[in-house]
Amino acid sequence: MDPLQFLVPLGWIEVVGPMLPFAILVMAVANVVTRHLAHNQHVEQAKERDEIDQYFPHAFTNFGLLIVCLLFTIHHVTGGAILSIIVLTMVIADLFEFEARNVEARNDLEVEKPKSSIFTSGLVLVWTAYYALVAANLPFWEAIFA
Repeated sequence: MDPLQFLVPLGWIEVVGPMLPFAILVMAVANVVTRHLAHNQHVEQAKERDEIDQYFPHAFTNFGLLIVCLLFTIHHVTGGAILSIIVLTMVIADLFEFEARNVEARNDLEVEKPKSSIFTSGLVLVWTAYYALVAANLPFWEAIFA
């Protein structure tokens, strides 16, 4: 008996849980794409004015990726916790990188790529690809070793 079963109804997570690695992978790929689009927008905004704005689709994928990873933590504790820490690191790096781009825009410097965010999003992509591939190949391996 799960001690939280009376406080929080978590029965639905058992149904959705096996599909979460694929949802996380889709969100991670969308995050990489929106990161590229956000950087292009920041470069254009820095040329036109002294301030840059957050790119809403990228902020949405950051938040969505973090929420889906926390849901995955409920379903698969160890892998979800590791992935949530990496995604949280990516979100914090995004915040610092955005402020650094603002400083570059204010001081008329060249807007650099967000290197630490790119690295952490690569880690997220590799980790989610690993979980998605394991989840996709699980019936095959269970048939062989069962």
